[in-house]
Amino acid sequence: MSRSELKRKVTRYAKSLGAELVGYAPVSRWNEYGEVPTAYRPQHLWPQAKTIIVLGTPMLLPMLETTPSINHGVMYDTTNDFLDRIAYQLSLYLNRLGYASIFSPRDGYGDVEVLLENPVGCFSHVYAGKYAGLGTIGYSHNLINKQYGPRVRYVSIFTELDVEGDPLVKRDLCTKCLICQKLCPSNAFTTQEDRLIADFDKMACTRHHEVLGREKRWPCGVCIKVCPIGEDRKLYQSRNIQLYLDEPEVLQKNPDDERYSAWVHVRKHGSKGNRIF
Repeated sequence: MSRSELKRKVTRYAKSLGAELVGYAPVSRWNEYGEVPTAYRPQHLWPQAKTIIVLGTPMLLPMLETTPSINHGVMYDTTNDFLDRIAYQLSLYLNRLGYASIFSPRDGYGDVEVLLENPVGCFSHVYAGKYAGLGTIGYSHNLINKQYGPRVRYVSIFTELDVEGDPLVKRDLCTKCLICQKLCPSNAFTTQEDRLIADFDKMACTRHHEVLGREKRWPCGVCIKVCPIGEDRKLYQSRNIQLYLDEPEVLQKNPDDERYSAWVHVRKHGSKGNRIF
């Protein structure tokens, strides 16, 4: 079987498990681009790896729009668990084919308290997704995908399988519209004029998540909710970005505004407190 045929076979199997997005990155790309510190590159973490296979599954926009809510939190947890399960199954499948494989768990930390002490995971699925041709890194440090914007969760498989990598996305998908910066509840983003990606205050973001965790409605997700990029907006008929921009001021003045009544209803149930935004 040729390498291209083998790659198609593995992709079909990954999609049969439920992966919406599948991308392939040769481990050499980490050294080629030099953006990730050496200790966090695949070659350091598992020298047998020749390819990183990145799987993605989308966050469903209408559920995300209710954030912060238990509905969004359950979707987040469900998506992460689902990704880890299919990554494990794909690793076993590759092992049966004769290619030693392991996976890097979706969230590489125990809880928010751990993040406050050490806010860095051992491996970045965002950079893996970029090197696997699934998108470009945007202002908010999220991977921006053409189909779903930043509303995708990713997991990575390290494998001995040696196949051709997918082409990288050449044009930045992020437009630097700064909507995520304007609406970030923790004011975690600082614009840098000389580059697309913002400075990111991880501690401010994590402290906000600590509050949401105590309320049983984490994570936040505002930066991925409000991003205008993604074909999923057409599917869900959610193209009115001004609705997000107006939300904080409108709800402060009138919590019963009918434009946000469904979101507010969800936020008021299943969590501690009576948060409307």
